[in-house]
Amino acid sequence: MGFFNKLFGLNKEQKESLDQGLEKTKTNFFSKIAKALVGKDTVDEEVLDQLEEALIGADVGLNTTVAIINKIESRIKNEKFIRTAALNQVLKEEVMAVLTDAPSHEFETFNLPKDKKPYVLLVVGVNGVGKTTTIGKLAYNFKKNGKQVMLGAADTFRAAAVDQLTIWSERVGVPIVKKEMGSDPSAVAFEAVQQAIAKEVDILIIDTAGRLHNKAHLMEELSKIKRVISKQLPDAPHEVLLVLDGSTGQNALEQAKHFTAATQITALAITKLDGTAKGGIVLGIANQFNIPVKYIGVGERMEDLQIFHKEAFVDSIIG
Repeated sequence: MGFFNKLFGLNKEQKESLDQGLEKTKTNFFSKIAKALVGKDTVDEEVLDQLEEALIGADVGLNTTVAIINKIESRIKNEKFIRTAALNQVLKEEVMAVLTDAPSHEFETFNLPKDKKPYVLLVVGVNGVGKTTTIGKLAYNFKKNGKQVMLGAADTFRAAAVDQLTIWSERVGVPIVKKEMGSDPSAVAFEAVQQAIAKEVDILIIDTAGRLHNKAHLMEELSKIKRVISKQLPDAPHEVLLVLDGSTGQNALEQAKHFTAATQITALAITKLDGTAKGGIVLGIANQFNIPVKYIGVGERMEDLQIFHKEAFVDSIIG
C-alpha cells in the first residue's frame, strides 16, 4: 500500500477502483494500437496514425490529440527514433503534460485553506450529469475528514433538485438551507452564507440550476448568486466547480464551452467514467479549457468520487 501512496497518492483500494472504472477506456484504447505495434521495433508513421485514431476514439478530442502527437513526433526527431517498447512511457509523459495542475493541493486530502472559513464552493452543471450526487459525495468526504459541512439548495427551478439534495443532507448528516420551489436562487445562496458564517461551518456547498437553453439567463443567474455571496464574503465563492458527465463524450465538451462562457469555472468534476470507453474526454476538456480536474466519479459508492491524480489516471488508461 505504501508503494501506491508514494507513487500515485492513492491507496491500493482506490487504485483498484480507478483501474476497474477505466477498464473500458483502456481496452478500447489499446485494441486500436496493438495491431500497429506487432513486428515493429521503432515508432513510425503507421504507429502514430494508429495512436492518433486511438486517442480520438477515446474522445480525447482532435486539438488535444494533435498536440500530443506533435510532441511525440518532435521527440522522434530529436532522439532519432523511439522504440515501441518505450512508447507507453513516452505517451504517459506527453499526456500528463497536457493536463492542467491545480494551483494548490489541499483538496487532495479533503482539506481546506485555513484562511477561508467558511469555504464557499459553488457547483454548476446541467441536470442529469450527477451534480447532486457529486455534492452529496463531496459532503460525505469533507465530513469524514472532520470538516463541518453545510449545503445550500439554490437550484429552485426543479422541486426534485431540492428533494434530492435534502436526501443527501440526511444521508450524510449535514444541515441544508433551502426554500420552496420557484424561490430566488440568490436569496437561498444569501441565507446559506449567512447561516454558514453564524454556525462557523468549514465549507458551504451550494447547488445551482442546471439550465442551458438560455445562456444569457444562465450567466445572469450565476452572476447574481456570486454577487450576493461576495457581499458577505468578499473573496467568495472560493471555487466554482463544473460537473460534467464523462460518458457523454463530446457533449460534455460542449457543456464546458457554455459554462466557461457564462462564468469563471475554477475546477472540474467528471462523473460516470465507469462503464464508458470514452474516458479520454477528461484529457480533452482539461487541456482545451486550461482548467484543473479535481474530482472524478468511477462508481456509485460514496468512496467512488475520487480525487483526480493525473499520474494514477494516465497509468490506468495507458498502463
